[in-house]
Amino acid sequence: AEPSVQAGYGGSPSYAVQTNLAGTLHCLESARRSRADIVFLSTSRVYPIEPLRRLRLREENERFELEERQDLPGVSTAGVAEDFPLAGARSLYGATKLASELMVLEYLSMYGLRGVVNRCGVIAGPWQMGKTDQGIVALWTARHMFKKPLRYVGFGGQGKQVRDFVHVEDLYRLLALQLKDLPRHSGQVYNVGGGRANSFSLRELTSACRAVTGHRVEVASSPQTHPADVPVYLSDARRAREATGWAPRLDLEATVAGTARWIAAHETRLKEILAA
Repeated sequence: AEPSVQAGYGGSPSYAVQTNLAGTLHCLESARRSRADIVFLSTSRVYPIEPLRRLRLREENERFELEERQDLPGVSTAGVAEDFPLAGARSLYGATKLASELMVLEYLSMYGLRGVVNRCGVIAGPWQMGKTDQGIVALWTARHMFKKPLRYVGFGGQGKQVRDFVHVEDLYRLLALQLKDLPRHSGQVYNVGGGRANSFSLRELTSACRAVTGHRVEVASSPQTHPADVPVYLSDARRAREATGWAPRLDLEATVAGTARWIAAHETRLKEILAA
């Protein structure tokens, strides 16, 4: 899959569409022929940009926070729920994933297959080759490990924008629970993420990386906001938790520490990839 929300900006949409949407259709056809079960990892980016930018926020010292009172349905201090409005543009990447969701659900209904859709927020952990537009925890940790500069981009360049995350091991545990009881979850769409408890601003991620690595790196500021960016996204994952009993176990400090150990164990090979 193409995992970058910036895919297609300033260029042709063909690669993202062929990879994400056409790729999904190829997988669905294979599942139809072999009667395979389907677990589709979608994205929080199916939710449209402009409504997310209109959420009521307050600015704290280290982050933006969601206000209790909101003007849109499907959002609370717990985050964005599955019934958040879907009308509006969401990036080419988000559109390919939402279109894929619709095709998954159609195949389940038309061909009697079993499957579940998980709308994931930020995924983190070892073996993620982080870049500026994808894999932020791995990128931030690596830049601190290798003492390379970083930059807060957008929303005033203060690093207060917030995302929740789920460690890949926690995501695996959820998938195992769903597959163990797939008939119960078939046809369901779940938001999957850490919620407010497992969230960070870029400023807070910087502090965590400094604490784990013992290194301080230069962090520059670029106030201009990318068209696809939003100031806050938290996954309201209560539906998935209530359906499975699942909850994330690995917090930000543990995730950064585990990523740092992975980088240290493969430093020579990873330096050319993650420190560029």
